[in-house]
Amino acid sequence: MKLNLDLAVPSKKEWIDAVIADFPAFLQDHVDCERKASAMAMSFVAKYPDRKEIIPELIEIGIEELEHFQQVYQLMESRGIALQHSIGADPYLQKLLKLCHSGREERFLDRLLIASIVETRGAERFRMVSEAQTDPEMHRFYKILWASEAKHGHVFVKMALNYFDEKTVYDRLEWWVEKEGEIIDSLEIRAALH
Repeated sequence: MKLNLDLAVPSKKEWIDAVIADFPAFLQDHVDCERKASAMAMSFVAKYPDRKEIIPELIEIGIEELEHFQQVYQLMESRGIALQHSIGADPYLQKLLKLCHSGREERFLDRLLIASIVETRGAERFRMVSEAQTDPEMHRFYKILWASEAKHGHVFVKMALNYFDEKTVYDRLEWWVEKEGEIIDSLEIRAALH
């Protein structure tokens, strides 16, 4: 049983060029993404407290993402880069969320699958950041994050399979992968994770 699908569209070389050209801006966005990822995991716990099978993993993910936030914050602090005053809107996530079903069960499935795709895209992009680093410590840091994001991509599909049959999960995941590819291709390239 495959727990995720490959991304339909790879990130463009222009994206990693933009990140490396303005790495401080990328770090500011990255730290915000980690904070939002932690909050997202905990929002599943708050909205679906009856889904006891997945709560322990959601809590683990929430803690792990908060640890990533702390690590990126420490990295920023060591470089004299401040946190931004407010978290800006993420056009990537906004476009994905607009495509969610509205029914409680359907939306639950969509949110889990979006989480899987966002984590899978994060893994792909952290791999690119890792490979573009000349500093061995930064290369290693982003390699660890890349592995973590890839793992999370699998976990959210596994969570969905607790509540929905395989065909429903994989058909909808395939649809999401196609839509995510269209969205990622349509976005302005900037020194940000998405």
